[in-house]
Amino acid sequence: MPVEFGLLGEITMLVDGLAVELGPARQRCVLAALAVDAGRVVPVERLIERVWGADTPPRGRAALHSHISRLRHALPAADGVQIVLRSGGYVLVVDQADHAVDLRRFRDLCTRARGTDDDMRQVALLTEALALWRGEPLTGLSGQWVEAERDRLRQELLDAEHDLVDAQLRVGSGEELVAQLSARTARYPLDERVAGQYLLALYRAGRSADALEHYRRLRESLVEELGADPGGPLQELHRRILAADSTLSAPPGARVEPAVVPRQLPAAPPHFTGRDTDLAALTTILDEARQGRMMVISAIAGAGGIGKTWLAVHWAHQRRGQFPDGQLFVDLRGFSPDSDPTAPAVALRGFLDALGVEPHRVPAHPQAQTALFRSLVARKQMLIVLDNAADAEQVAPLLPGGDSCTVLVTSRRTLTGLITRHGAHHLTLDTLRRDEARALLTRRLGAERIAAEQESVAELAGLCGGFPLALGIIAGRAHAHPRIPLAEFVTELHDLGVNALDDNDSSTGMPTVLSWSYRALTSEQQIVFGLLGIAPGPDIGCPQPPASPAFTRHRRGGCCVAWRTHRCLVEMPTAATRCTT
Repeated sequence: MPVEFGLLGEITMLVDGLAVELGPARQRCVLAALAVDAGRVVPVERLIERVWGADTPPRGRAALHSHISRLRHALPAADGVQIVLRSGGYVLVVDQADHAVDLRRFRDLCTRARGTDDDMRQVALLTEALALWRGEPLTGLSGQWVEAERDRLRQELLDAEHDLVDAQLRVGSGEELVAQLSARTARYPLDERVAGQYLLALYRAGRSADALEHYRRLRESLVEELGADPGGPLQELHRRILAADSTLSAPPGARVEPAVVPRQLPAAPPHFTGRDTDLAALTTILDEARQGRMMVISAIAGAGGIGKTWLAVHWAHQRRGQFPDGQLFVDLRGFSPDSDPTAPAVALRGFLDALGVEPHRVPAHPQAQTALFRSLVARKQMLIVLDNAADAEQVAPLLPGGDSCTVLVTSRRTLTGLITRHGAHHLTLDTLRRDEARALLTRRLGAERIAAEQESVAELAGLCGGFPLALGIIAGRAHAHPRIPLAEFVTELHDLGVNALDDNDSSTGMPTVLSWSYRALTSEQQIVFGLLGIAPGPDIGCPQPPASPAFTRHRRGGCCVAWRTHRCLVEMPTAATRCTT
């Protein structure tokens, strides 16, 4: 199975895409100390120095051998990977180390970029290289060697970022780099290379006055802090900006890529009604998170047909002005009658396409694709709607890495993993109130028809259980047949039950929607659900479903606990379980 080692962030080892437990920090440091020199022998004394430094224990060699032994136990499933004792030291033997170790791949891509005369190719290679960075290198480790290595890696990152901007400027970029370079000049206020890039980007954005003002402030800072004027290249650039040198504009024939602003939201629901409290809750979450500079993740849970997608899309359309950099949308098909859930890699590739990434720039590995996606949306105010998610694992690779984006996730399950690991805000949708159900029918059928058949309207609202999908199906049929009294639809619902809510579109009929949820249950949960369905009345205490020889009290209780997570077919408003059938 293929293996990957991650050093440009947390220390990770993936075998066939799955994370391997690497043990405590010292043990991870041993792996990092070998991985930075993968394929080369690291002498035992140097390894001990890297891992412990001045804090080496009396039996340092024995401690090192113990950590090596535990790491070896983690490697059998990985093809072509070994930790071998050789020539007084250890070597991490890895097939294709330049691909398997992210640091080696980063350096290889940077070397290839600097070796080509094709500026567009250089931009593509450096973009792929920078996408490998997942955060602070060697996260979670400490020590003298770690700090020194971290400083070296930060400088390599900075050099690659500088080289990428230079290449982007050579192919004609400018205005789209201003925000990024403004932040970088704040981090490196006396760096003349960064300053020169910023001046040129401002000039190409039509902001010559801002460029000249920045040069003036930089010169004052250099004189005050270093006692020197800017260097010759920066002075020459300043002179050319003063002279409005036309050659500073995009070079002839440059391929300036237009900024891509995706607008992927589906059309707003035409007859959306109610949900004022839920809409206000989403807005409050957004406002509070932005004040605290936190990424917003709202996980909307509820049964099929209850209106999760309608709520998310309606709110998104209301607030789309707050997301000037675009909106991304994907149906993850977590509950689908005719296909498996959408693989995260497929959804991610769709996002990269929407963001204007050319096919040859898309990295081969899903982890690198996630890193590229996060790099592209960093510092952008974007809305990302992940609809109909199967579970938190499907969603995690599609989450941005910064604090500027807002993510809405809908699912028939409570996505506990998003709440605990990513701080998502949880929102569970209830059915529509009677007045909201009546308002929905009124918007679809008109106030006159509703007023003429008030008793039938009240019965329809009750029989549909406050489910927007069920109400929409009935309203659609009644609208298509204005001469049929609403009382006939009431009779049909009484006679046929949920089968009366089938639809011409097999994917949106109520029986089909509920069947997707049913198929997502385990066999034990399906049995309990069937027992709940024959219980008298709409409510039943969770520990007391009808007796069945196949179920002990313990197993019934376990299934009831699972309802709190799934929320596909039952509601748990208080201490009772409500079956929606």
